[in-house]
Parts: sequence; C-alpha cells; structure tokens
Amino acid sequence: MRVGLYFDLRNPPQWQTDPQRLYSFTLELCEEADRLGIDSLWFTEHHKFDDGYLSQPLTLAAAAAARTKQARIGTGIVVAPLHHPAELAEQAAIVDLISGGRLDLGIGAGYRHPEFELYGAEHKKRYGTTDARVGELRDLWSTGGVTPGPVQQPIPIWMGYLGPKGAARAGRLGASLLTPNAEMWPHYRAALSEAGHPIELAQMGGGIQGWATEDPDKDWPTVSKHLAYQLDSYRRHMVQGTDAPIPRPVDPERVAGRHPRASLDYFFYGTPESVADRVRAYSDGAPVDTVYFWASLGGMPEEMVRRNVTLICERMRPLLADAPAEDT
Repeated sequence: MRVGLYFDLRNPPQWQTDPQRLYSFTLELCEEADRLGIDSLWFTEHHKFDDGYLSQPLTLAAAAAARTKQARIGTGIVVAPLHHPAELAEQAAIVDLISGGRLDLGIGAGYRHPEFELYGAEHKKRYGTTDARVGELRDLWSTGGVTPGPVQQPIPIWMGYLGPKGAARAGRLGASLLTPNAEMWPHYRAALSEAGHPIELAQMGGGIQGWATEDPDKDWPTVSKHLAYQLDSYRRHMVQGTDAPIPRPVDPERVAGRHPRASLDYFFYGTPESVADRVRAYSDGAPVDTVYFWASLGGMPEEMVRRNVTLICERMRPLLADAPAEDT
C-alpha cells in the first residue's frame, strides 16, 4: 500500500496567515516530502469557502509537479461538472507532461449549490455529467482532440464517488474508485464484472481521515481544536444554498472514537502503529493501492505541519508498505 499527502490550503480567519506564504510553504512541503520518499501528493477543489479553500487543484498540481521528481500527483477531486471537458483534458495533459507522466486525475460530481451557481453549471445533472466526462476525456486524449497530448495514454481516472451506488458507477465506467473503504469493494467489483471490465485491473484508494503522532495525549488538544474547525467548516459550507439548517458542532472525542460510517464521520487518531492498524482494517480485502493523509488540519502552525509530513513519510509510509496483499 502506497502513502500520500493531501492538501486543501485552508486559511481560517481565526488563524489566518499570508496566502502567499501558505502557497509557498505548501510547495516547500511537497518538495521535502518527495525527497523523503512520499508516494503521492493530492490536491482538491472547492469554491467560495470563507477560509480560501483551494479552488484550482490542477494549477497547484502543475507547480508541485515542477518541484518534485518521483511522487505521483493526484487530484482528490476536480469537480468535473464545473469544467468543460476540453479544458479539463488540456489542463490534465499539461500537468502530466510537466510531471513526466505522474498524474492521477480524480474527478467527482460535487454537491455545493454556490459552486454550480458560480460556474453556471447544472446541479441536478451533475452525476450524469461526471460519468460522461470519463469517456470524453479518454477520447480527447486518444484521438488528438487536444494538443499537446499527455505522456500517459490514458491518464488514470479515479472516480470520487461515495456509497454503494457510487462504487457501482465507477465500476461500470471501468475507472478506479477513490475510496479506501473495503465495504465498497463488492459493489465496485460486481459492476466491473457486469460491464465486462477485467477484475484484475480494479484499483481503489483515497483519503484517510486521521492523524498519527508519537505523543497522542500531548498533541490531542491542538489536533482536536483544528479537527473541530475542519469538520464544522465542511458541514457549514455543505448546506449553503439549501434550506437545511447548519449542523450542530461536532464533538472531536466522539468522532475519534467512532467506527467509520461515512467519509467525514470518523477520525483515526493515535500512534503511527495504531493508525496503520486501523487503516489496514478499513481497507482489508479490497484492492486498495493508495491512501493519503491530511498534511494539515486547517490553520495548524507550520512547525506542527512539518512534523506531521515528516512522520507520514518516515513512519506511516513504511508501516503501510508492509500491509498484506488484498484478497480479490
């Protein structure tokens, strides 16, 4: 199992730093993590967040690609319905060229109404649009529909779909599934088989909500504070543009003690060994190739973020590299 880092570049008002410094620091981290042997670097997309959440992941991916030599460069995710297929194909091809063929393109349907309004995109048709993007991108890359073309033919596409229905959609498309949750494997596998795609090409991976530390008791007051901000921010922005009320604040203690049920309702916290054990259990039996961890929880001080990145590279990566092979 390979290990990566995940960046969203949140800059919360209560801990705000110079945005230019935040971006340059992030690229420093990417370069250092690459030197320390990290397997992948992942960037994500949201718009109109009040903390400056990263809005153009492929732009930052291009910068990271130019500063690194071996790490895969991924998007987790690009909100596909917000982007014209030719634009997305061109941007991805450029990142793939800059990186020498290291791009993994994760795409998803999105969900926030303000983002669709900003781009003039159709919210109700977002899943059908995202499904269609897979064939459109593959066609544009393979036929010379956009130039220059990418190094990889085709660039690997990962579907950021959640739940059994999402896993089945990814399977029918013959794409990789961007979740490390082994419970999704039967749904993904069945759909791959029904659509005539080779099961041996199945690939899963994705983000782990968690934080490893050599001193869990000492670090928890800081980690829990930033975790609470991170989760409450997601939940607050999730309902914007709808009639739903703002969800109640999360209790970090409860989140950290909960068995995973959805993508944001759990948090693996503890020593590197204990977090690695929970990751293995979460992904056991599925063809999970890659997992990635937050480099930072929104607003964390640079020293703590640097320490986390080093720990993931030097401790989590070797631990999870020894994970047993999946049972397919």
